[in-house]
Amino acid sequence: MTDSATRTEVLTAQRNVSFPPQAVYAAFADPTRLARWWGPRGFTNTFETFEFKVGGPWKFVMHGPDGSNYPNDCEFVELEPGKRLVIRHLSAPHFTLTVTLLPSGSGTQVDWVQEFEDPKVAAAVRHIAVPGNEQNLERLDMHLLGKLG
Repeated sequence: MTDSATRTEVLTAQRNVSFPPQAVYAAFADPTRLARWWGPRGFTNTFETFEFKVGGPWKFVMHGPDGSNYPNDCEFVELEPGKRLVIRHLSAPHFTLTVTLLPSGSGTQVDWVQEFEDPKVAAAVRHIAVPGNEQNLERLDMHLLGKLG
């Protein structure tokens, strides 16, 4: 979806998990846990820097199943425990990820919104990002269920 007023491109994903928002937030806040589930299926992570605070850096390398390495440089922009996280991806491709945690029945609806400043960049990575985001949420769910890491 393109926002014509600001000319940004937004990619979204959503998943319901059977854990309360605080438990989901905790899976993001703990670098040991986050490294276990972050990324698409088959990826692993090596965290170099992880300062989970507003303005804190998060630098890591995602290791693809084919042996490729993908350095990532991010910053935590907003952190509302049990409610919301905003992460700015500083290395290419540039985007802002907003994860909103909404109570839903006995669990949480996880809304994943990836906003690209340049619609051309979003279009170029859409074929990777859309399924990758879905897989990332699947891995989060599997981690919370104790089936991944």
